[in-house]
Amino acid sequence: MPVLPDMNDIFLEIHTDLVREAPGGDEYTRKAFQMLPSLSKPNILDVGCGPGAHTLELARLTDGTITAIDTHQPYLDRLQAAAEAAGFQDRITGLNQTMSSLPFPRSHFDLIWAEGSIYIIGFETGLTDWKLCLKPDGYLVVSELVWLRENPPSEVAEFWGENYPGMKHLSQVPEMISRCGYQLLDHFTIPETGWTDYYDGVESRINTLSDIYKNDDEAREVLEMERQEIEMYRKYKDWYGYEFFVMKLK
Repeated sequence: MPVLPDMNDIFLEIHTDLVREAPGGDEYTRKAFQMLPSLSKPNILDVGCGPGAHTLELARLTDGTITAIDTHQPYLDRLQAAAEAAGFQDRITGLNQTMSSLPFPRSHFDLIWAEGSIYIIGFETGLTDWKLCLKPDGYLVVSELVWLRENPPSEVAEFWGENYPGMKHLSQVPEMISRCGYQLLDHFTIPETGWTDYYDGVESRINTLSDIYKNDDEAREVLEMERQEIEMYRKYKDWYGYEFFVMKLK
């Protein structure tokens, strides 16, 4: 969930040492990757890699090279250490780089991958801007927060209207994908376990930090925002979810 810049430190402290930074799991990374055709030694860009759980899974799934970008250096340091431990140091390169101005040549990557990160610049913006770096027959795989049902209850509609106003209904996404110059190959919804595994880690950190920052109003505000997000999912999980979209450049 987006956080104001002056609250960013406590947000990052909540997320310190989490396995991943969004709902997901290795099994869902594998499922999405298996929806692609066979790719021989692909050149892959992982956008918003976080601590790199899915980056490492991509390295296990392919014999290609991966450039993993993020703007939080501790995440990149964790990924580098994990890549070395797994023997992937020659195939994974971490780069401290924003996703909004990619410094790569045109038609450079066979595959761009973004799990739980495209919301930072917006779904349509990401699809439009990133395709410049894809080869003519390149692929784009993203997971994105979407409404799964029409007319959500006012409480959850207002929550996400404030925190992610660009959130679309699943039925709107295929047309947007086509308009941005891609063919939608397949898609699927991450099941509840992908959320609960993620939120279990977040909630544990919130409980620990609540005691530490009990006299810090600003920190408590961020902790409450994170706790509220978890409660929204528990109450309204049938209304929204993360959807993987597997696309090919037209």
